[in-house]
Amino acid sequence: LMKIKLGNKIIGNNCPCYIIAEMSGNHNGDVKRAIDIVRAAKRSGANAIKLQTYTADTITIKSDNKDFKISNKSPWKKYKNLWNLYNHAKTPMSWHKQIFAEAKKLKLDYFSSAFDETSVDFLESLNVCAYKIASPEINHIPLLIKIAKTKKPVIISSGLSNLKDLKLAISI
Repeated sequence: LMKIKLGNKIIGNNCPCYIIAEMSGNHNGDVKRAIDIVRAAKRSGANAIKLQTYTADTITIKSDNKDFKISNKSPWKKYKNLWNLYNHAKTPMSWHKQIFAEAKKLKLDYFSSAFDETSVDFLESLNVCAYKIASPEINHIPLLIKIAKTKKPVIISSGLSNLKDLKLAISI
């Protein structure tokens, strides 16, 4: 039976459930709200808070090409293209240190989904306890290699992957 240590908790069979609170863009561009989310995560019994670390420029390109446009049927249609959406939804890197300091004060583990290699360098400087791979990044080989080199636990979302992608990610 496999068990891993994530932060100060052991995760695996016959272990208590490990609950991760996802912040994502729920801060609505307000750092005070982001800190409130961390506090709410603690009050709810979560073990960890997870962010997403990217900039619009590291996750997509600024383009109105049809492949980057947001459908008029989308709830996010007001952003018109992916760059605008991601630029709006990002958790600014300048907030991470403050958010993670609050989590640490509350004895919550903290980590993030890194979407590019520069984000890994940044997150390492903040001493995250783990990494999350978002399913669209499961075949982002340079990112997977960079994260693997940290030797920290990795959680992989498999929603957009096939078995071949998942096996490759795990092997890395």
